Amino acid sequence: MKPNLVISCPASSRSGYGDHSRDLIRTLFAMDKYNIKILDQKWGTCGRDALGIDDLQIASNIITKMSAQPDIWIQVTIPSEFHPVGKYNIGITAGIETDVCSSEWIQGMNRMDHCIVPSEHAKEVFEKSVYDERDKEGNPIGKLRLETKTDVLFEGLDITKFRKTQEDKFDLSAIKEDFCFLAVGHWLNGEFSHDRKDMGGMIRTFLESFKNLSQKNQPALILKTSSASFSVTDREDILKKINHIRSAVESPHIPNIYLVHGDLIPTELNALYNHPKVKAMVSFTHGEGFGRPLLEFSITGKPVIASAWSGHVDFLSEHGIPLAGDLREVHKSVVWENVIIEGSKWFYVDYGYANSTMKKVFKEYKKASEKSRKQTQYVKDNFTLDLMGKKFEQMMTDNVPSFEIKIPKLDDVKVASVK
Repeated sequence: MKPNLVISCPASSRSGYGDHSRDLIRTLFAMDKYNIKILDQKWGTCGRDALGIDDLQIASNIITKMSAQPDIWIQVTIPSEFHPVGKYNIGITAGIETDVCSSEWIQGMNRMDHCIVPSEHAKEVFEKSVYDERDKEGNPIGKLRLETKTDVLFEGLDITKFRKTQEDKFDLSAIKEDFCFLAVGHWLNGEFSHDRKDMGGMIRTFLESFKNLSQKNQPALILKTSSASFSVTDREDILKKINHIRSAVESPHIPNIYLVHGDLIPTELNALYNHPKVKAMVSFTHGEGFGRPLLEFSITGKPVIASAWSGHVDFLSEHGIPLAGDLREVHKSVVWENVIIEGSKWFYVDYGYANSTMKKVFKEYKKASEKSRKQTQYVKDNFTLDLMGKKFEQMMTDNVPSFEIKIPKLDDVKVASVK
């Protein structure tokens, strides 16, 4: 008999955590070693309608409560929410975007038997986050540090959905420019230049970089973003932010920005990434636990211009185009209890460096493409969903203890005659 495994995660959520959860669940089913049940958790304000016709196996194994203690308990969430429920407990998190994590996260990691993070950056941050432990009177009694074994498991790319193609299936007919930079990510909370993706700073730098070119020679920026939802109100709020930034740029020839707002399924995203008008991806992110959209785009072999720090460096260090900058304390407008803590630092792109880099990629695109073209094979060799699955299975084999299922022997069964 197979051990009973329960995975608690946002299985139906339209979110990065949801995407990774579904990949993990499919991998567990493919192992065919466990009796798997799923506790589907809500993830913030994200929609819970991501399960499609190909996810019947996931949908049919969702439960609302457990009837018994599972042999193996897996939680996919932020570490402060980790709680052991099974005989063996695994915590999986998307990592950390800053240079230090909260003490609550370390405590959560230490409650589990095994923890898994998506990048070397995340593992390093957890390992170096150390706090003084004190008694009720405030006297130091020791150090709080990561004690649980923690391994790195990258978020694998499904190359049946994301792949290099010459097909032109995403409608960009409204865009007149033939050269477009693409930025993908949520426009999150925070004052200008301080939101985690630094959407505002990236937009302003793009406009300043190309404002002196004639309109017929300018590139455009495609912004695939949203804030809290995909509503009409959210779309209008995003457009107001963009127009506010544009209004501060002095030029008779301000480059165009196009907004793609709404949820796209993987095939639509892949079509956008591969569209011939889309020439490069750009990200001014302050920090990534992993950086899933950057990995998705990188398999196209087109240039990826991104901050030179945090989780995505794992797969972009060889063939990406890094943006220089420095670590600075997070702004008070983005402090988030137990997640982005006051006093922690993350990466700020040097806007002047980014300006010259974007110009160089635009002017010398053929040269930039020669380096990035090797990224397609690099991803196939190192970061696919299949390779992630094999590594995950090996982790389970190496770390999860065997569970003896007691089946009564025939001679132990007493048969009584019925008169």
